[in-house]
Amino acid sequence: MNIKTTTLDGCFIIKPKVFDDKRGCFFESFHQKKFQELTGVKTQFVQDNQSMSQRGVLRGLHFQTGKFSQSKLVRVIKGSVLDVAVDLRKDSSTFGKHFSIILSEKNKLQLFIP
Repeated sequence: MNIKTTTLDGCFIIKPKVFDDKRGCFFESFHQKKFQELTGVKTQFVQDNQSMSQRGVLRGLHFQTGKFSQSKLVRVIKGSVLDVAVDLRKDSSTFGKHFSIILSEKNKLQLFIP
């Protein structure tokens, strides 16, 4: 697993180690201990969801506060998406800033959003 920081505090790009062969590929999409060691962020990974959208669909405008707050790990299994994260945390040093990235089945990048 390789981790890169973004322009948003606590938001990371995760590049998993991918094992490819003629059958396809295998990779570990998230490993809590490795993630914590590489980022210093303690998180409890609770749930994994998957959605599928038709071309041109806008999906996933999320804003959660208080007891409903949760981090997101976004990845693409087929095709590609432009993912944009905006820091709406008023106490954050990057409040009001945004970050965007293309996530695709080819680059296998993942975006961790606090």
